[in-house]
This record gives sequence, structure tokens and C-alpha cells, in this order.
Amino acid sequence: MILYDDLYTHLLYFLAMLIFIRVLYADSLTVFASWKDGLAFCALIHRHRPELIDYHKLSRDNPMENLNTAFDVAEKHLDIPRMLDAEDMINSAKPDERSVMTYVSAYYHAFSGAQQAETAANRICKVLKVNQENERLMEEYERLASDLLEWIRRTKPWLENRITDNTLPGTRRKLDEFRDYRQVQKPPRLEDKARLETTFNTLQTRLRLSNRPAYLPTEGKMVSDIANAWKGLELAEKGFEDWLLNELQRLERLEHLAKKFKNKCDIHEEWSTGKEDMLRMEDFKRCRLTDIKAMKRKHEAFESDLAAHQDRVEQIAAIAQELNTLEYHDIANVNSRCQTICDQWDLLGSLTQARRTALDEAEQILERMDSLQLEFAKRAAPFNNWLDGAREDLVDMFIVHTTEEIQGLIDAHEQFKSTLGEADREYKGIVGLCTEAAQLASQYGLLNENPYTTLQGDAITTKWMEVQQLVPNRDQTLHGEMLKQQNNERLRRTFAQKANVVGPWVEKHLDAVASVGAQGRESLEQQLAKLKQYEQNVQSYKSNIEDLEHLNQEVQEAMIFENRHTSYTMETLRVGWEQLLTSIARCINEVENQILTRDSKGITNEQLEEFKKSFNHFDKNRSRQLEPKEFKACLVSLGYNIRDDRQGEADFQRIMSIVDPNGTGYVTFAAFLDFMTRETADTDTAEQVMQSFRILAGDQEFITADILRRELPPDQAEYCIARMAPYRGANANAGPGALDYTSFSTALYGESDL
Repeated sequence: MILYDDLYTHLLYFLAMLIFIRVLYADSLTVFASWKDGLAFCALIHRHRPELIDYHKLSRDNPMENLNTAFDVAEKHLDIPRMLDAEDMINSAKPDERSVMTYVSAYYHAFSGAQQAETAANRICKVLKVNQENERLMEEYERLASDLLEWIRRTKPWLENRITDNTLPGTRRKLDEFRDYRQVQKPPRLEDKARLETTFNTLQTRLRLSNRPAYLPTEGKMVSDIANAWKGLELAEKGFEDWLLNELQRLERLEHLAKKFKNKCDIHEEWSTGKEDMLRMEDFKRCRLTDIKAMKRKHEAFESDLAAHQDRVEQIAAIAQELNTLEYHDIANVNSRCQTICDQWDLLGSLTQARRTALDEAEQILERMDSLQLEFAKRAAPFNNWLDGAREDLVDMFIVHTTEEIQGLIDAHEQFKSTLGEADREYKGIVGLCTEAAQLASQYGLLNENPYTTLQGDAITTKWMEVQQLVPNRDQTLHGEMLKQQNNERLRRTFAQKANVVGPWVEKHLDAVASVGAQGRESLEQQLAKLKQYEQNVQSYKSNIEDLEHLNQEVQEAMIFENRHTSYTMETLRVGWEQLLTSIARCINEVENQILTRDSKGITNEQLEEFKKSFNHFDKNRSRQLEPKEFKACLVSLGYNIRDDRQGEADFQRIMSIVDPNGTGYVTFAAFLDFMTRETADTDTAEQVMQSFRILAGDQEFITADILRRELPPDQAEYCIARMAPYRGANANAGPGALDYTSFSTALYGESDL
């Protein structure tokens, strides 16, 4: 029992108890009205230890149960002796005030220590919550960095691979894979890169504001490492698309040359069929003198024909050489066929010379020659050669890329058609020779065989009719190609029209984003709102970029490689668009960090504006960062006394280690602002955290897991238990499970492996 010396002391203590009770329970107590029914005692216990009594289940109609519950719980869990009797409290008209207040004072003393422990626990919870959030951001950064670097590591070798199956379909499949990479795979990774930079900047700002050391990522996962890896990826990507388009152009030309080679070989082989056997014949040995003379002249016509085919054989060899140079995939068959033709040509030359020598030896037998058949042979051979050339030209493959080129082919074809009148007259003349020879043979009973040539009038007629049929077919082919090139020109103009609008729009918004906050007339909230609006505008404008991608795909599928109507390419527009997205995200993050710093430091907008003016004055190239020389000049202009000697340089390097802990070589505005306002923030220290733990531990040098679980929330209690080292001190009261809170508190603010 507490005794009171006089009435004055009694009244003071009584008033203190009333204030204590009224402050806590003014909503549920009416001084001593609730003492008799026990609700007041239960309310006192429930206020501080709600797990001991569920106050809301109590009823004023059960005073005996309420009083016994309160007295039993207080004696068992709070070490408060049972000073009152439940029956006396209920049966007395008015409980003894001195006894009640003496018993209540025991509650007051029991709970005053718990209030101090609650305050200490709250401070620890605050510190641990900040630390847990920082660890979460660090783990998120490490995960994002690892995923992004792994993706770049797997993707870059594919972009650097310049090997195809050397076929047009295979290369087109590779182009489709590249389009899938640009439109499907890369955009999410670009968003991951921006989120990674945002997470890193936010983490560094939080660490600065909570008085923690700067975060240094794992080796190879710095923001600069990510940027370098991304730059290498984009360099490989830029060369990859150009290489693919060039490879498509090369393979298309290869296919064209291969078809042209086959066509010329087919014509030559058709012409050369039977020539070798004809040259090997020794029929002149059994012929009359007149027949031998005819054979010689026939051979001269053949030599003329052979000379005319020399150019075709050279063309075949030249095409084969070009196919070798361009590494055609079926070059083995090409070389084999070309070699066969060349060997046969050499053999024909040798056989021709040998037959001519034999005919020269029999030149004495040449007496007669049918002038009519000779004239036919002389005129039919070149005309037949012209027909072969005309047929070859009319079915010749071509490749053009502009309307001007196809118009040139059309003009050449029109010029060819203008020669058909003269050719028709020549044809009629040759046919007239055949007709006249037939009449003579019929009239005189002669063999209607021309000894000077193997050509027949029917063959000339057939080829002439074929040429007349091929001319309109060629007209139709050229007209179709002209329509195709006109459609290609339309695609060029459509793409150029769209690109000439999108390109300036992207450049304008890049300049607008760069100018936000440059004039210093807008608050940070206004700048953030403007940047958010730019971000919405860019997202709503994205459909124009997608339209351009579709147009670009049509242009590439149409094998269009140049566009003289615009200076913009899809590659430059993509790069500008990606720069705009990255610039907006970076600027939003910078402004949000400035707002966080301003609010944490408690500085006014006017102070922030003054700091920004000083920073921008020395940021000559508007890069949003100061080099060491610029930062030093800025400090001097603000009144810092940095001497121009060794000690001054040491002082400046100490300041640089504060504003640039990662050694990047530049000072951002956020670091500059943090340095200029570092004295104004209310931050926790290691000593404050240690003192809080000391209060929870009952002024002991160690703490136990039970105390942590009782005083802290479950997740933060387990966080401390997992990271606290065992207590190694000499305190005899320390049990086996004692934990060292001193080293744990120091690690929170020192060199940590978080």
C-alpha cells in the first residue's frame, strides 16, 4: 500500500490517476462508475495488452466475472498483487477510493514502462521498414539487370551471325525473324531497361535520404554496363538489317542470272545438237565433184553460223563466272554444264577446222553451185541467227527498280518493233528463194536439197511466226512490270508522306522534352504534369509508328531499296522514337526524385529554384549533370572556400566522394541538391537505433528472440533474428540465444552487403 503524508499529496496523486484514466478511457469510463462492474479494470488491461482480454465480449451485467477476470489477469501476467476483493467491491455502496486508486496506481507503474518500449519498437520498425524496402529495390534491380543482360547475351550473337543458307526463301525467313525481334521481342526489353534505370535512381535517392551508403550493384551490372551492352546490341542490330537487305538483293540477282544461264544453255544445246556428228561425217569421199563443192560452201555457211554463236558461248561463260563470284548455291551444276558447253565448243572448232582442211583438199571437185540455194544459205543463216537472237531477247529475264528503268526497256522494245517491217521484207525474200528453188526442182526433177545449209524454209517460217507471237507477249510482260513499278512508286510516296510527318513530330517532341524545366518558371509538379502529358501524347501517337512499320514491311516485300522522296528511313525513325520514350521516362524519374528530395529535406520551391539556377548556370552543354570542374566553380560561386592548393584539392575530393559515391565522374542535380541541403533533414542514426534496442532489452547489452517477437511485428522480428549475430560479450545474464543488437545497428548504417 502507498501511504500519503497529507491531504495535499493525496489530492495530487488522485488527480494524476484521474487524468491518466480520462485521457485513455474518456469514451468508456465515468470516473468510479465502472469500478464496481469491473469494466474499468478490464479496459485498462485491454488498452495496453489487448491479447489478454477481449473487452468487446464483456458485459456490464456480469460484474463478478469482470472483476475476477481483471484481478486474475493482472496478478498472472502483469505481476500486480490482488489488493481488492470482488465481493466487497460489488456489495459496498461505494468502493473505497483510496484502495481503488492505490490498486490503479500499480497499473499506472506497470504500463508506463510498456509505453517507453512501444516508442522504441516503433522507431526500430521505421528503420527496418526502410531497410526492407531498400533490399527489395536492390533485389529487383539485380533481377532486372540479370534478365536483361542474359537476353542481350543470347540475342547479340544471333544478330552478329551473317550466315544464311544462300537461298532466297531462307533469307526471307531470316528477315521475318528479324521483324519479330524488332516488333515483339525488343519493345518489352526496352521497357525493362527504362524500369531498371528508374529503380536504380529511386533506390539511390532513398538511400541518400535515409542516411545509408550508396548502392553499388554487382560487378558487371552497373547502369553503365547495361547501357554499354544495350549499345552493342543496337550496333549489331543496325548492321544486321542492312546485311539482310543486301543479301536479298544479291540472291535475287543470283536467281535472275541462274535463269538467264539456263535459258542461254538450252538455246545453245538445241543449236549444237547433231553438229558434232555432222562435222565428223566423211560423205564427201563418196560424192561427185559438184557435191563436194556444195559441201564446201555448206561448210562455209556453217562457219558463219559458228562464228555467230561465239558471242552466245562467251555470254554463257561470263554468266557462269559471275555466279561463281556471287557464290551461287548450285554452282557445281552450273560449272559442270558450262564446262561441258566450252569443251564441246572447242571440239566443234577443231572439227570445223579439220573438215575445212578436208574440203580444201577436195577443192578441185567444186564445179557447180546452185546460185539460188547459195543465196538462200547466205541470207537464211544470218536471218535465222537474228531470229534466234530475237527469240532470246523477247523471252529474256530482266530486273528493274524504277519506272525509268522499265520505260527504257519499253522504248528499246518499241525500237525493236520498228525493225519488224524490214525483217518481214527479208523473210519474204528468203521464202521467195525457197519457193523458186522448189519450182525449179519440180520443173527439172532435181533433188530439193540445199547442199549449202541445213536450214529449211519451214524452220524459218516457224521461228518467224514464233517471233510474231512473242512480240505481244513481251508487250504484256513490260506493261505488267510498269504497273508493278508504278505501285512501288506509290508505296515510296505513301511511306515518304507519312515519314515526313512523323519524323519532324518526333524531333519536335524530343526538343520539347529537353526544354522542360530549362526556363525555371515552372514548379516541379507542373514539370511532372507536362512530362506526363507528353508521355500520353507519345503513347497515343504510337499508332503512326505502327502504320509506318506496316508500310515499311510492304516496301521491303516489294524489294524497294531506295526512296528519293524522303530523307527518313524506318531505322532513323525507330531510333528517334526509342530516344523519345527513354528521354520522357528519364525526365519523369528525375523530376519525381527532385520532388522526393524537396519534400524530405523540407526546402521551399524558391530555394529549389535558386539551387536549380546555380546548377543550370554551370551546366553549359545542358546535359543535366556537372563535370568536376563545373561543380567546383559552382561551389566557389556559392561561397565555398576551396583553396587552390593540395589541401583545397583534398577537400574538394572529399566533397566529390559525397556527391559521387560510385565514381561516375559527374554530379547529377539530385546529388547536388542533396549536398546543398544535407544539414536540414531529420535522419536516423546508428546510435538512435542502438538506444531503441537497449530500451527493449531492459538496458542489457544483448536482446533475445522472445523480446523481439513480443515487441516487433512478426516479419520485422524475424528479419532481425535472421541477421543479428550471437552475443559474444562477457555479460553473465546472457543465455544461449542472446543476440548482438550493437553490431546489427552499426551494419545498417555502415558497409553492408544488403
